[in-house]
Amino acid sequence: MKTFTTILFISLIKVSVMAKEIKTEIIINAPIEKVWATLMNFENYPKWNTFITSIEGKSEVGQKLKAFLQPPGAKGMTFKPKVLIVNPNQEFRWVGHLLFPGIFDGQHNFKLIDNGDNTTTFIQSENFKGILVPFLKKMIEINTVQGFRQMNEGLKREVERG
Repeated sequence: MKTFTTILFISLIKVSVMAKEIKTEIIINAPIEKVWATLMNFENYPKWNTFITSIEGKSEVGQKLKAFLQPPGAKGMTFKPKVLIVNPNQEFRWVGHLLFPGIFDGQHNFKLIDNGDNTTTFIQSENFKGILVPFLKKMIEINTVQGFRQMNEGLKREVERG
C-alpha cells in the first residue's frame, strides 16, 4: 500500500506541473491609449466582447474581479481572478483558479505594444497550470484560442470604429 501511495503521489506531482501556454495577437489601427481605454472599460464589454462578456470590479493590483467567459463551443463560466499587474498602456494581468490553486490555474495577460506608426499590437496570452491541464488541453487549444481570436477581432472593430 505504501508503494502505491508513493507512486500516486509522484504521479500527481508530475501532472500538477503540467502547463500549457496559448498566445494570440492582432494589429489595431489606433494609438495605444485608445486601445487601452477600450480594454479597461469593462462596462462596455457586452457591446463588443463575445469571449469575456462581462467583468465587474476594479482594475487595481490585488483586487478580485468577477468575470464571465463564454468560449465558442463550450459552456460559459464565472470566475473570480485576482489582478496581478496594471501598467497603463502596456499590460494588464490576472490569475484565476478553478476551485483552489493547483487544480486548474490560468494567468491571463493582455499586452499592448506601440508600433510607432499609430498602430498597436495587442497580445493576449494565458499560461495554464495544474492537475487538470492535460485533461482540458483540447478545450484550451480549440475553444479558448478561438475565444481569444474573437475577442481580439472585437476589440479591433470597437477601437477602429470609434
